[in-house]
Amino acid sequence: MKNFFNTLSLFLFVFSFSNPVFALNKNESLLEAINDPNRNPAYSKRDKYRNPYETLTFFKINSSMHVLELSAGGGWYTEILAPYLRANGKLSVTHHNPDAGGYYMRSRNSFDKKLASNPLFEGVKVITADVPPSNAFTEPESQDLVVTFRNLHNWLGSDSMKAVMQEAYNSLKPGGFFGVVEHRAPEGSSMEFMKKSGYVTQSLAIKKALEVGFELVRTSEINANPNDTANHPRGVWTLPPSFRLKDKDRAKYELIGESDRMTLLFKK
Repeated sequence: MKNFFNTLSLFLFVFSFSNPVFALNKNESLLEAINDPNRNPAYSKRDKYRNPYETLTFFKINSSMHVLELSAGGGWYTEILAPYLRANGKLSVTHHNPDAGGYYMRSRNSFDKKLASNPLFEGVKVITADVPPSNAFTEPESQDLVVTFRNLHNWLGSDSMKAVMQEAYNSLKPGGFFGVVEHRAPEGSSMEFMKKSGYVTQSLAIKKALEVGFELVRTSEINANPNDTANHPRGVWTLPPSFRLKDKDRAKYELIGESDRMTLLFKK
């Protein structure tokens, strides 16, 4: 019996280190932010695809950091980061220039309204950022961590990926981290395919980051989806949650789930 418990203890010890969710030193405050009932229920439903705990842990986040989220969009990650960093850290986000009109104005106005609706978002600094950047995002070397989620394809489409990554690099303190999640294209995909489909090859993402001075720390398959071929009629937006084909083949795309994604960590 003693040997059994010794073996079990060793198994649990090893298992905890190989599986972040079950690690003995869980980040309880991060889990609390992820499980916060104030989150948009439609956003929480996406956790099974976006793996926020595992992803942010992989990015080495802690609650005392100064964090910059690039191109915050609808605020999916902002809803987690803002309450997590509120007490001891600082969250800044970049967002569209409303003066650009159209979609950019609507997206920014919706985001600003979201922040104003909940005291948990107090203290979040919103930075108007053009793409390509026309001004520095933050003071140089002021951030501990810069993150971006599913935005590289947008920057690639405007030939701005390297320029935005340069601003991320400039914003970070020496030794700071840059975390990236992006829809992953099959290696060998053409630039035309990437710009049209919303998928980016992992090798291109890494290449551009290295060119501005980053060091690749490691990659992860946390957000991988082997069911996604990246070959869809309306690109990545064919899949959930966009469903650009509406009801056509919806069950098929629901079964695939959200896109296959690379998860990358760089260091300054």
